[in-house]
Amino acid sequence: MGPHPAVAAIRLAVRRVLHDVITDFAEQTERTTHAGRAPHPELAEAGTGTGGRRATLPERPDTPLVLVACSGGADSMALASALAFEARKLAVRAGGITVDHGLQDGSGARAAEVADRLTAMDLDPVEAVAVRVGHDGGPEAAARDARYAALDAAAERHGAAAVLLGHTRDDQAETVLLGLARGSGIRSLSGMAAASGPAGRYRRPFLQLDRQTARKACLVQSLPVWDDPHNIDPAYTRSRLRHEGLPALEKALGKGVVEALARTAQLSRDDADALDTWAAEADRDVRDDAGRLECAKLYALPSAVRRRVLRRAAIEAGSPAGSLFARHIEQVDRLITGWRGQQAINLPGRVEALRQGGRLVIRQS
Repeated sequence: MGPHPAVAAIRLAVRRVLHDVITDFAEQTERTTHAGRAPHPELAEAGTGTGGRRATLPERPDTPLVLVACSGGADSMALASALAFEARKLAVRAGGITVDHGLQDGSGARAAEVADRLTAMDLDPVEAVAVRVGHDGGPEAAARDARYAALDAAAERHGAAAVLLGHTRDDQAETVLLGLARGSGIRSLSGMAAASGPAGRYRRPFLQLDRQTARKACLVQSLPVWDDPHNIDPAYTRSRLRHEGLPALEKALGKGVVEALARTAQLSRDDADALDTWAAEADRDVRDDAGRLECAKLYALPSAVRRRVLRRAAIEAGSPAGSLFARHIEQVDRLITGWRGQQAINLPGRVEALRQGGRLVIRQS
């Protein structure tokens, strides 16, 4: 008799991602082998270790390390169990990371308990990492930034090829609605990518699975689950959306809202990727011989492409991507489409945009 359908579903989702990771790792290893390896910085000059003996570095493992980011909640515990099961059958080493945000009493002990559970699954290495959450962007954004910084550091420290995240289709639907509420454009509506981060480090196997499937998989496997009280705290925007907003939409529109929003995310991502590619190509065609943006050529572009070119230019000039909003780009766009002799536009990062002699100049002030 096979596994419960929920368990089979999460294992299949993880297996597919692991196959992708193995393929990417093999291709990267082949490129590295053909290109040759640069000497380790500690050995580049002297070339010897202590006692005059030739220093050596450990050979790169021939199997990729995949870490699971686990909070102890149902989604990430289901993900950890599936990774542990599938890694035994594939050429993959599996480890786990849990992040202690320090925002609740007893969070350190809870993180240690989660680490023990991951170790009991035969994951190795396993770490519980404590972080300090700042205040920029509000509590949710600050916690997310601290968490990803810790995961990035852990991935670098252990040489991980990928970090698995337990975001589900329900999380995707919530992300789309939050983007819609911000009015941030099609890229925000595209939600979370299946692979993101440096070299596609972060992988999300569960984006096509609902939250109930992950919880059911934990139940039938008798996996202990911790329910974060922040997830039901109305002080948090995502919590209100999860427990009030989405149920209200389903009541008004009928079942299937979550699935429809997840499809919207994928369609929006496909469109946004195509427009980004078009903008990258257009960027080369709208510059003069000195590399300056020509207003007449920018004006001829479709607005969706032109604004992407302007955003790219602002970021290249030093404007932080996370602080550069649609309203900023709209102001710069008016220097092209509604020129009336306006003054320079101030952008985040002490960057300014101004029109001079038929050219658009974007620079740090």
